[in-house]
Amino acid sequence: MTDIAKLDISAPEAPLAGQVIAVTSGGTGGHMFPAVALSKSLVRRGAKVLFFTDARASRYTDGVDGVETIILPAGGIAGKGIKGRITGALRLGLGTMKARSLLKQSKPAAVIGFGGYASIPATLSAKWLGIPFAIHEQNAVLGRANRLVANSAQRIATSFAKVTMIAPGDEAKVIWTGNPVRAEVAALAATDYDAPTNDGPIRLLITGGSQGARVLSEILPSALVALPEDLRKRLIVTQQAREEDINAVRKTYEGSLINVSLASFIDDIPEKLRDCHLVIARSGASTVAELTAAGRPGFLVPLPHAIDDHQRFNALQIEEAGGAWLLPQDRFTVEALTERLASLLTDPAALTHAAKAAKTSGRANAAERLADMVLDMLGLNPAGSPRNENISKDQGDTQ
Repeated sequence: MTDIAKLDISAPEAPLAGQVIAVTSGGTGGHMFPAVALSKSLVRRGAKVLFFTDARASRYTDGVDGVETIILPAGGIAGKGIKGRITGALRLGLGTMKARSLLKQSKPAAVIGFGGYASIPATLSAKWLGIPFAIHEQNAVLGRANRLVANSAQRIATSFAKVTMIAPGDEAKVIWTGNPVRAEVAALAATDYDAPTNDGPIRLLITGGSQGARVLSEILPSALVALPEDLRKRLIVTQQAREEDINAVRKTYEGSLINVSLASFIDDIPEKLRDCHLVIARSGASTVAELTAAGRPGFLVPLPHAIDDHQRFNALQIEEAGGAWLLPQDRFTVEALTERLASLLTDPAALTHAAKAAKTSGRANAAERLADMVLDMLGLNPAGSPRNENISKDQGDTQ
C-alpha cells in the first residue's frame, strides 16, 4: 500500500493548469460527495474537470466553478430481474459509447472513478483508450463497478486501511487516502470530544442515512424509554426518521421525560455531530467517514441487505479500531439495546476512549490526499520525492 501522506508533493500553485481531468461517479450521495470534493480540489490546482454521472447527480455539481457536468445513460444490474438487467445493460452500453466519444474529443490527462454503475462507461472507456485512470472506493469492500476495472487502474484509493475484494495482484496499487467529507465536518477534527458528566445532559444523534432506517424508528425509541428515569431525564435526542414513521416515533416518546427533536432530514448535521456524545446510525461509508473525521463514538447497526454486506465490513473496521460498537440488526432488540445503552451512557471513560479511537482510525484532508494521488499518477511530483513506497503495514500518521 502506498502512503500518500509520505508523497512529498510541493508542486506549483496550479500544477494542473491547462489540464483536463475527468471525474466519474454514480448518482448517490455516498459516491457524489467524495467525487465533488476531489473535483473542487483539482480545480483549485488549475484543472478543468469534466464530471461524468447520471441524471440523479446534477444537483450535486450544479454551480461548482470549473466543473462541467455530463449526464450519461446508466442503469444498475445487480439485484434486478431479467428485464431490468437487459435494460440496465443497454443503458450502460449507450453511456459507454457517449463517454468514449467525449473522452476522445476532450483528451483528459486522467480519469478518476468513484464507483456506482454510472462510473462504468467512463472508466471502461479510459481503459480502452489508454488514458491513465484511478478509482476510489468509499466502503470497506471493493464495489462491483470498481471491481470491473480495478486490474487496469493505475491507482486504487481507499477510505479504509483494509478493503476486501481487492485482487492480490492489485494490492501494490492501493493508497489509503480516506473518504472526503463536507468541509464543516472536516473542521470538527480540530475540536475535542466533551464527554458527559455524571449528572449532566447526554446528547444522542440518531440517523439512518439519507432515507432513514425503519429499525431505528421501531426499536430505538422503546429502548430509550425503558432506561431508568434518572438517565431518561438527562437525554437530549435528535433523531432522523422517515416521514411516515415520525408520528409513531413521537407517540412512543410521549411522557418519557426525554427531550426529543424529530425530523425526516437533519440539515445541521455538523453542528449536531459536534455537540453529541454518541451517534447511533447505520454504517454507510459517509456516516463512518464523518464519525472518524469528527472523532465521535458510534453505535452502529449495519444494513443487513447491503450489497456484499459492505456496511458490516465498514462497521467492523471502526469497531476493531475501538471507535464504535457494532450490533447486528438481528440482535437489535429493545432488551439488548436498553442494557447496552444503560451501561455505555454512564461510562464517560469508554465514550472518550472510543472518540479518540474513531479520530485516529480516519484520514484527515482526504480530498487533498486524493488530488495529490492524481498529481503523483501523472508524474507531477518533484524529482526525488518518494513514489509507490510499499508500506502495506501502514505506520504512517492517520490525521
